[in-house]
Amino acid sequence: MQWSEVIYGLPTLTLGDTEHADIHAVTYDSREVRPGTLFVAMRGESTDGNRYVRAALDAGASAVVTDSRESFAFADARHVPAALIEHGRQALAIVSANFYQHPERTLKLTGITGTNGKTTTAFLVEGLLRSAGRNSALLGTIETHVVDEVRPSPHTTPESRDVLAIFADAVTAGATEAVMEMSSHALAQERVFGIPVDVAIFTNLTQDHLDFHGTMDAYAQAKARLFQGVGAPAPRIAVVNADDSYAATMQQAASKSETVWTYGIDAAADFQATGVVLRAGETSFALSTPFGSAEVVSQLTGRVNVYNLLAAIAAAVGRGVKLEDAIEFAATLKPVPGRFETVANTLGFSVVVDYAHTDDALRNLITLARELAGNARVITLFGCGGDRDRTKRPKMGRAAGEGSDVVIITSDNPRSEDPAVIAHEALAGVEASGNKNVRIVLDRAEAITLAVNEAQPGDIVLIAGKGHEKTQTAKGVSLPFDDVAVAAAALRKREAQA
Repeated sequence: MQWSEVIYGLPTLTLGDTEHADIHAVTYDSREVRPGTLFVAMRGESTDGNRYVRAALDAGASAVVTDSRESFAFADARHVPAALIEHGRQALAIVSANFYQHPERTLKLTGITGTNGKTTTAFLVEGLLRSAGRNSALLGTIETHVVDEVRPSPHTTPESRDVLAIFADAVTAGATEAVMEMSSHALAQERVFGIPVDVAIFTNLTQDHLDFHGTMDAYAQAKARLFQGVGAPAPRIAVVNADDSYAATMQQAASKSETVWTYGIDAAADFQATGVVLRAGETSFALSTPFGSAEVVSQLTGRVNVYNLLAAIAAAVGRGVKLEDAIEFAATLKPVPGRFETVANTLGFSVVVDYAHTDDALRNLITLARELAGNARVITLFGCGGDRDRTKRPKMGRAAGEGSDVVIITSDNPRSEDPAVIAHEALAGVEASGNKNVRIVLDRAEAITLAVNEAQPGDIVLIAGKGHEKTQTAKGVSLPFDDVAVAAAALRKREAQA
């Protein structure tokens, strides 16, 4: 593709003197540059891509798009086509869309934002679309799907170049739909700039990521950008959780959408669940909608999954799936990895691995476990991530202390922080709850083994925080770690001793 084609529609401040180059790839990572690559150098939150322009040109970059006058002048002096732009991430999205021949125009995208429930809802929406015979792409926290191919997901929401590359592969593979988690970071940073969303879902908003956003209001406004459109028109349909305290904020943001549907259990909603019955491995409820009423039965567990199912069914209907088909398909969908994932054993108690990593998610998880445990105990193991919002640590501790019989505080991903400091900040919340049956075991594998050995028949052991993750990050190093595998090994050892 020619330089002029790749930068078509790009708002440039200045163009260099060199006008012609063949572009064979687009990247924002200088380590990926090969001869024929267009390198987009942009300022980020933790680094500045302009520091690597020389390295990119030395590696054979054929052109440079940059938000730095110095980098522009350097590339122009090397007689390489260059463009100076104001907004780096917007430019990355525009040139990537041009390079990949606009796959975002072929796919009908369902975008999902919220603090909790994004991943499960995304899996459910994709499952309903697949059941209806639609080929789709899925981009989310756990993994990426390109029709039938499964790929790892390094980020919840990748940079626009990576999103569009996946979309292009999906179109080639015959996809007509896409389902995508859209984090508040990605919306605020415009990683999804110019990507049109057909159906937008808001799950909920509870405290998280205040290390980045600063305030809950700023966090909410970042989420609301999904409903306003980020460099693209507003979504055709907005699907909003009516039971969440930020529902009105999202509905107001969706004022330019053709249709706004609400869903909920407590508040009056367009997609309303009543008569909810919760059992281990089964949830059922009566569903009323603008398109009729029916009974929904699902293999998913818990009240939180009622919300996820409501959102997914509404989105599927919005994408043209018949309501009766969506309800039929919902009964066949399996639980999502790392979301109330049970670890099998023969010891008479339950072990559950879950991604819950906010106080609200942890409280919901413990409430569900309490309902299922009856008179037996709930043993909760959790940790708090390092280099993240410190104010939620005592809140998570309080949630664990108030709902659990036994609390074990351990390491999550401490990153650059001291795990002991993190644990004691969480401990303050447990102590404030009045729960005195609490221990700190910083080695996560040792803590999981302790929780398994503590359990008696009927108890429920909750291993919270990491869910599907397969690594643990500490002191700048990510090492293999899988909660499910560690719990399974501890259970096998105890079973052998029984």
